[in-house]
Amino acid sequence: MWSGQPHPDEGHPPPLEAAPVPWKSLGPCKSHRESPGGLAETPGGEEAQGVEGPAATRLDVSRLRSSSMEIREKGSEFLREELHKAQKELKLKDEECERLSKVREQLEQELEELTASLFEEAHKMVREANMKQAASEKQLEEARGKIDMLQAEVTALKTLVITSTPASPNRELHPQLLSSTKAGPRKGHLRHKSTSSALCPAVCPAAGHALTPDKEGKEVDATLFAEFQAWKESPTLDKTCPFLERVYREDVGPCLDFTMQELSTLVRAAVEDNRLTIEPVASQTLPAVKVAAIECGRTNTCALSGLVCACRHRIRLGDSESHYYISPSSRARITAVCNFFTYIRYIQQGLVRQDAEPMFWEITRLRKEMSLAKLGFFPQEA
Repeated sequence: MWSGQPHPDEGHPPPLEAAPVPWKSLGPCKSHRESPGGLAETPGGEEAQGVEGPAATRLDVSRLRSSSMEIREKGSEFLREELHKAQKELKLKDEECERLSKVREQLEQELEELTASLFEEAHKMVREANMKQAASEKQLEEARGKIDMLQAEVTALKTLVITSTPASPNRELHPQLLSSTKAGPRKGHLRHKSTSSALCPAVCPAAGHALTPDKEGKEVDATLFAEFQAWKESPTLDKTCPFLERVYREDVGPCLDFTMQELSTLVRAAVEDNRLTIEPVASQTLPAVKVAAIECGRTNTCALSGLVCACRHRIRLGDSESHYYISPSSRARITAVCNFFTYIRYIQQGLVRQDAEPMFWEITRLRKEMSLAKLGFFPQEA
C-alpha cells in the first residue's frame, strides 16, 4: 500500500539530526530572521549552527582569559597601590616615632639639667642665707657695742652740756660760780672788800675782754685762748690750723706714740677717722683667745707697748676682723685722745651751748688727761 510518505528502507538517506552542543546562543540567526517558519531551510540552519559552535566556544574562552587577565592586572595594580600607600604610612609613622623619641630624650635631658640647676640654686641660697645670718649676727654685735658707746657718750654729753643751763649752771664747768663760802679766805686771813678790785685780771689780746682767773689757782693762757677762739669761729678737724696743730704736737702725738710704731700709726688714723672700737674681754676667755700676729703670739702681751700684763680690753680698727689686746695704760691713753676728739666734734656739730671760756677749760682738762695718761697715770678699774 502506498501511503504517500517515503520509507527509510527504500534507499533514501535518513534525515539529519542536530547534535547537542554546549554553547551559548548569541541571538537568532540571520537566516531565521529572514525566513521564518520554512521547513526546507531548517535543516540547513541547524547544520550551520553545528559548524559555528566550536569557534564560538573558543571565542568565549579567549574572552574569559582576557577578562581574567585584565582582572588580575587590575587586582595586582590595586594591591601595589595599597602596598605603596601602606609603606608610605609606615614610613611616616617611623618618622613620627623617631621625632617623638628625640623629643623625649630632649625632655629628659632638660629635666636632668633643671633638677641639677635647682639643687645648685638651693645650695647657693642656703649658703647665702648662712652668710647673711652670720653677717647679721656680726652687725648686731657691733651695733650693740656702738649703742653702749653712744649711750656712754650721751650720758657724758648730758653731764657736760644739758645740765649747764642759765637757770641751773654746772658749777664744775663754771668754777667762777662756786660759793664764796667755799672759795673765800681761810680763818685768820681776812680780806677787805676793796682787795678784789686790786686783782689784775688776765686780758686776752685777741678777744679784747678780760678773763677771770680761776679761784683754784688756774689762769687762762692768752695765746692758747686766742688760738682756740680763732678755731671756734670756724670749727674744723684740719690739723693745719694753729689750735689743733699745737694740740697734735703737744698732746695727741706723744700720747699715741707707742713702742709698736706700725700699729701706733694705724691706731692714730682710726682715732682721727672715728673708726676705732674698744671692747672689754672677759677674764676667763683670755687663755683661749687667738689674736693677731702683732701680739707676738702671747695672749697677755700688749699689742701696742709690748709689755706682758693682764689685757682686759681689745681694740678693732674699722671693719677689720683682727683684734689687738691692750694693757690698761694703753687703753687709758687711747681713751683720753678719743675723749678729746669727741668733744671737739661736738663743738664742730654745734651741740655744745656754752661760752668760749667754759669750752676752753673743758678742752684744757681733756689735754691734762692726755698728758697724765702719757705719763702712765690711769684710773684703777674695779
